[in-house]
Amino acid sequence: MGATTLITVAPTGAESAKADVPALPVTLGELVQTAQECEAAGAAVVHVHIRDGAARPTLDLARLRDTVRALREETGLIVQLSTGGAVTDPYEDRLRVLEAGPDGCSLTCGTVNFGDEVFMNPWPFMVELYRRTQELEVVPEFELFDLGHVAALNRLLDKHGAPYGGRVHCDLVMGVPGGMPGDARTLVAAVEALPAGATWSATGVGRTTLPVMYAALAAGGHLRVGMEDTLTYAKGQPVVANVQLVDRAATLADLAQRPPMRPAEARAFLGMKPR
Repeated sequence: MGATTLITVAPTGAESAKADVPALPVTLGELVQTAQECEAAGAAVVHVHIRDGAARPTLDLARLRDTVRALREETGLIVQLSTGGAVTDPYEDRLRVLEAGPDGCSLTCGTVNFGDEVFMNPWPFMVELYRRTQELEVVPEFELFDLGHVAALNRLLDKHGAPYGGRVHCDLVMGVPGGMPGDARTLVAAVEALPAGATWSATGVGRTTLPVMYAALAAGGHLRVGMEDTLTYAKGQPVVANVQLVDRAATLADLAQRPPMRPAEARAFLGMKPR
């Protein structure tokens, strides 16, 4: 498995407005087309936030189920739903996301200042979400925004056992204002503190995108890219489509002699059921 690179695309997020970022995929049709393009370019996982008819972030369960169904019918990608939603979403709505039947979900291991907002993930909520993933056989990806989150992950596993599928895979989300910085030194410190045997990807937000990508590949990690986290391809050059970011990640993975992992391989890597 070390000879390939898992590429996750996070195409939408909950922060950017369609009016400000016209290329952001917010309808189901736009999301499916984006997923197809990104799969062809080398992505194996799609990390999904959805929007309502007015392009506002939503956790509406019917829309989530329709989204999971459409992505499964139209792509071979692993469908990973966000349980973070928007920072204002109530805990009960975030827990209900799992009822949409995704392959995987995000599970953030602690509260973090998120720009001017606070992304709340208290310990009792983390535990309830984790236990539901085990019961519903959904594979969690542990999202770590700060070094303290790594300690919380270790505590969670110690107290509540291994995740469904038996594989611990994490995503280091770096460069969020209020979280850990997106630099190589911090990445190495976070990786060294992960549970033994854990695998990991890294996400560099905004201008940390490239430094984090280079550091992750050099340290043997995997990549998450997408317009949830990055809206500028280069100085003065807006991202025109998510596939542009996946293409770049796949090119760098090829140069590192660790080409993109295909979805079927990624399912085995993450401990998921075959499609």
